[in-house]
Amino acid sequence: MHLRTFLAVYRAGSFTAAGALLGLSQPTVTSQIRALETRLDRQLFERLPRGVAPTSVAAELATRIAGPMDELAAVTERARPGDDISEPVHLAGPAEVLSTRALPALAPLVERGLRLRVTTGLADDLLDGLRAGRFDLVMSAIRPRGRSVVAVPMMDEEFVLVAAPAWAVRIGPLTCDDPGPLQDVPLVAYAEDLPIVRRYWRHVFRTRLTRSPAVVMPDLRGVRAAVAAGAGITVLPRYLCAGELAAGELVALLDPDDPPINTGFLAQRAGVPERLHVTLVRERLLRAARTW
Repeated sequence: MHLRTFLAVYRAGSFTAAGALLGLSQPTVTSQIRALETRLDRQLFERLPRGVAPTSVAAELATRIAGPMDELAAVTERARPGDDISEPVHLAGPAEVLSTRALPALAPLVERGLRLRVTTGLADDLLDGLRAGRFDLVMSAIRPRGRSVVAVPMMDEEFVLVAAPAWAVRIGPLTCDDPGPLQDVPLVAYAEDLPIVRRYWRHVFRTRLTRSPAVVMPDLRGVRAAVAAGAGITVLPRYLCAGELAAGELVALLDPDDPPINTGFLAQRAGVPERLHVTLVRERLLRAARTW
């Protein structure tokens, strides 16, 4: 039990969030971690103003036990009588992250009996659905607000300004001090209000973007395809365009010293009863995300 609590704290980054995921009070989580630290005679976490940071001892312990603990959860998931394992797990998030990251990670669980229902959409809408009970887990590009939702950091995305090679030649050299050469280049975006592109402009060019997109496609894979075909420029997570950049199908127009970074979260309603398949999906995603 102490090791399960330890792993939850390690992955959630706080005693409070781990307690909400496990259905335990924060004092109980604290007590169990202190007991484990006493038993090991090692400090596992450094207390921060917000949450905790794992020590090197904790990182090494997590590496040793994460696999066996997740496998044990899988065995328990299949073996416990009386649990309703036929009810699907409802997972929601951005289409491209679910398709390229989450579903491949979860595929082995389907063979073990997992039933999965996947919904795509914008973060705010999906988090509202989570609070309303329509979803069990949401992969969110924004940190949820309020105490009704527990959010665990999953992965960091680096954003890259990209274009097809022909557009890169037409635009010419570009610096972080002057986005002027981009003024007349069509923008391809995920949403009408250009959330990712606007953030890049603000962070890198230190200016406000006031233009409207030429193409809107609510799936970054479609945005990537349109830009690779010559529709204009866009900003993409590096993981989603690394292959195209390596193949020369897309060109990074800038390589800033401080590129924009966004943290993705795995969100779940606080205080809901644990369901084994939901727990298994959550743990598998958090474990897989360490390699993303």
